[in-house]
Amino acid sequence: MQIAANTGRMVKVEILRQDTQGGNSYWQKFQVPYRHGMNVISILMEIQKNPVTENGENTSPVSWDMNCLEEVCGACSMVINGRPRQSCSTLVDQLTEPIKLEPMKTFPVIRDLQVDRERMFNALKKVKAWVPIDGTYDLGEGPRMPEGKRQWAYELSKCMTCGVCMEACPNVSEKASFIGPAPLSQVRLFNTHPTGAMIKDERLNAIMGDGGLANCGNSQNCVAACPKGIPLTTSIASLNRATTVQMFRNFFGSDHFVD
Repeated sequence: MQIAANTGRMVKVEILRQDTQGGNSYWQKFQVPYRHGMNVISILMEIQKNPVTENGENTSPVSWDMNCLEEVCGACSMVINGRPRQSCSTLVDQLTEPIKLEPMKTFPVIRDLQVDRERMFNALKKVKAWVPIDGTYDLGEGPRMPEGKRQWAYELSKCMTCGVCMEACPNVSEKASFIGPAPLSQVRLFNTHPTGAMIKDERLNAIMGDGGLANCGNSQNCVAACPKGIPLTTSIASLNRATTVQMFRNFFGSDHFVD
């Protein structure tokens, strides 16, 4: 692999740091050598190799999360120049300097740019975002989905639990119980699956309580911020209809319903 040569240009970066969970935050400024095509992760790697501030002071390497570097895992989410996004797919050439990097404020900061997304994963557990199968024996070929439904369900399945939509949503905060747009969209995805629909009513009941669908303010920030272009607001609108029907079924005491 051929590595691009150093151009002599320096990229100015400002990073909001935090040494411990619950500790005070502070800004540090850095300058790193520019290379054509470099992304934000490249900047952090340069600082990791040489953790020296703009003023020449030695400091600790910046802490952040990453995994696939292909905008698939969602681990490297952070706020870049005021916008929550993936640092692996954000190119330096697309940004104005100084580049400001901050952790997402929706989640507790572990250290520097590294956050704890446990509340998001707990929300997925709450809505049972999986297909319920036994797994102890061969079930054979599963039920087929119509191609049209499969295509839009695939769009929902692109969610990588990056947390960007939750960071962009004004209704998700440390003090609010709203589970956020991503878990809601996953309810629609798994309720659409022929086997997942077996516990459709359980998922709908889970989002009809506190912190669920009623807490969405319909700001539509989530769909604008989603790096995968998932139609989150369409899912929320669909769930509004589905939960209304479920409410009547609960009220009139209908049997367990699968469609």
